[in-house]
Amino acid sequence: MKILVLNCGSSSIKYKLYDMTDESVLAQGGVERIGLDEAFIKVTLDNGEKKQIMADLPTHKEGVALVFKVLLDPEIGALKSVDEIDAVGHRIVQGGDLFEESCIVTPEVEKGIESLIDLAPVHNAGHLRGLRAVDALMPTVPQVVVFDNAFHSTMPDYAYMYAVPYELYEKYHVRRYGFHGTSHRYVSHRVAEILGKDIKDLKIITCHIGNGASVAAVKNGKVIDTSMGLTPLAGLMMGSRSGDIDASAVTYIMDKLGKKPQEMADYLNKESGMLGITGISSDMREIEAADKAGNERAVLGMKMYSYRIKKYIGAYAAAMGGVDAIVWTAGVGENQIGLRMTAVEGLEFLGIKMDAERNNCRGVEKIISADDSKVKVVLVPTDEEIVIARDTRDLVKAAK
Repeated sequence: MKILVLNCGSSSIKYKLYDMTDESVLAQGGVERIGLDEAFIKVTLDNGEKKQIMADLPTHKEGVALVFKVLLDPEIGALKSVDEIDAVGHRIVQGGDLFEESCIVTPEVEKGIESLIDLAPVHNAGHLRGLRAVDALMPTVPQVVVFDNAFHSTMPDYAYMYAVPYELYEKYHVRRYGFHGTSHRYVSHRVAEILGKDIKDLKIITCHIGNGASVAAVKNGKVIDTSMGLTPLAGLMMGSRSGDIDASAVTYIMDKLGKKPQEMADYLNKESGMLGITGISSDMREIEAADKAGNERAVLGMKMYSYRIKKYIGAYAAAMGGVDAIVWTAGVGENQIGLRMTAVEGLEFLGIKMDAERNNCRGVEKIISADDSKVKVVLVPTDEEIVIARDTRDLVKAAK
């Protein structure tokens, strides 16, 4: 079975084509700047090189059509016919409380995703355009949607509810949803395999630390809490997102700067976090270099960043009544060696003992804690696309 995985953003499409007989990646790449000037597709070739092709892409339909065209290209493609694609799997950021697991796309499912656009205006609208583009180009091919917040749907109500009037939940679905769920799901199950344990017997804290970052408490295979909230803004300090902030501080800043609600949301999402504190960048590689060079604001930013991760690790260990494993994943978590050390410094009382030599690595599956550490600290590169491909395969097979 060959499955195409699509991750459609507001102006982009990332894709991977899998042969599910051995879960090998046949092709991958991304379309950028849909609806804008100088749109292009960037294809990763078999030798690791990348080829960029410029194109006129007014909508996602043309973007998806270009993906198919490249997949069929005699020189750089992986298919002889689009008929070889058995199913298409999509990442959907926000499933709200309508969708608690992956499902096959129907007109009703599309309407449900559309009804949740207010909760994730940029993401869900882009996802929907991708779904409908495939509908138009391949109307007989089954599609599956995998929701970013679905893995977090096991949270108890006392963890996901906000302490605001209850009717806001009833009328407007205001509650904590959490995101990065596909990643948290993959790495929590993978770490159980690495440790040779049943996930149902483990208390795991998963740290998805990228430009967007979140932590989840996974107890006996189920999420009981996660750091992101109604939107991805809550929780940790991130590349350009503020993370947790006093709501009154938000209204105070709005008043001082004369910002309207959407302007304030953009300010907290796009101009805050590490970018706002350091004034350097939202890219942790640049901030790490500035930190090493002694830049005071970079030093402050790194301390704030790791401190907030530490607080969530401690909180989730308390919420679960202990912790057996801590997992680091995503771009920063997989590659920033110093952060993984500083974020657990002072947590030795929980049974965490790091091994600096083992931790001196990037982007590989590896236990990086000491042999005598009661809590295993493990580096697990994430693979959200394979989770989507597996769910797509299983649902399509079951439907047949």
